[in-house]
Amino acid sequence: MLPLLLVLLLAPLLPGLGFAVKALWWIAVLVLVLWLLGFVARPKGGTGRWYRW
Repeated sequence: MLPLLLVLLLAPLLPGLGFAVKALWWIAVLVLVLWLLGFVARPKGGTGRWYRW
């Protein structure tokens, strides 16, 4: 009985979890594109790093 209750409690969370994972993939792709653009758009002088840290 307990496993059945756990499945019934977790079932509504799975579509939300799928959306969160898909959103995280899009955020990861966006960060990757920005990171790659940072290599292309380097400043002319200095150390050549476009970030501060």
